[in-house]
Amino acid sequence: MVSSNTLSLSLILFLSFFSFFSPSQSHNKVSLELYYESLCPYCANFIVNYLPQIFQHDLTSIVDLKLVPWGNAKLRGNSTIVCQHGPDECLLDRVEACAIDIWPQLSEHFPFIHCVEDFSYQGKHSEWESCYEKLGLDSSLVDHCYHSEHGKELDLKYAAQTNALQPPHTYVPWVVVDGEPLYDDYTNF
Repeated sequence: MVSSNTLSLSLILFLSFFSFFSPSQSHNKVSLELYYESLCPYCANFIVNYLPQIFQHDLTSIVDLKLVPWGNAKLRGNSTIVCQHGPDECLLDRVEACAIDIWPQLSEHFPFIHCVEDFSYQGKHSEWESCYEKLGLDSSLVDHCYHSEHGKELDLKYAAQTNALQPPHTYVPWVVVDGEPLYDDYTNF
């Protein structure tokens, strides 16, 4: 098994390489997009155990992280959303989409998403609402978004972004760096 120090060093070198040698359009930052779904155990593992390294190693100055909570969900003809892991996943995907919208800065929404995904990772996703109290956040903002037309629009936005991937994603988590999918290499992130 690879040590966390080795993974951390690999992450720093990998992102530094892309930062200096890629034509990223976001102020010379590496574009890192994560296409995921909230109850996928592999996605939760990636969000809980790998993405925090971006903050721990102060890589936010060279990485533009974008989270896309849709994954393998499907939009049916009658505008019904069907999620791979059931209705709870649809709920949490929208909750996380609303969090990204309400708290647009990565430093604002990532702690909440990390908290929700940590509960998912532990098999306790039904306890996700305790993240509001844990982080001192106002739950009414997300609740309002979740039950509004805007929440539905966010679902459609993330569905469109996921469906526009070229090449299309074949599993989640699907990690894209500067427009290039990492495929299975995301595990070496």
